Amino acid sequence: MAQQKFEDIVETFEFLDDWEDRYREVIDMGKAMPPLDDALKVPATKVDGCASQVWLHPNTDGGVFTFDGESDAMIVRGLIAVLHALYAGLPVAEVGKVDAGAELGRLGLNDHLSAQRSNGLRAMVERIRHVAAAA
Repeated sequence: MAQQKFEDIVETFEFLDDWEDRYREVIDMGKAMPPLDDALKVPATKVDGCASQVWLHPNTDGGVFTFDGESDAMIVRGLIAVLHALYAGLPVAEVGKVDAGAELGRLGLNDHLSAQRSNGLRAMVERIRHVAAAA
């Protein structure tokens, strides 16, 4: 069910044996994301449940889900990029069908993120699912 961009990340992670290299890859993905306009960093786009500052600005125009996002923590910004690869471009009706836990598990993230980062990642997924369900 995962999109090609996410499958590319899975393939890259399979190639990278060391978790330090995988963390660097996630951070590089975050650095490659365009910054979120400061005007969009408002309470309505802030994700609660994250230890760092996280903003997600979703868009469901035309029945297609996408979002922009940013965080003040580089690794979290990279996790936003991973979620973008997983969800952006899906029909809104398909977003809720994605088993994010299983898909992210393919990257081994569950075993290598701190409890706070795992909670934040779950909060971001829940926000994405909630926005898509309400669209």
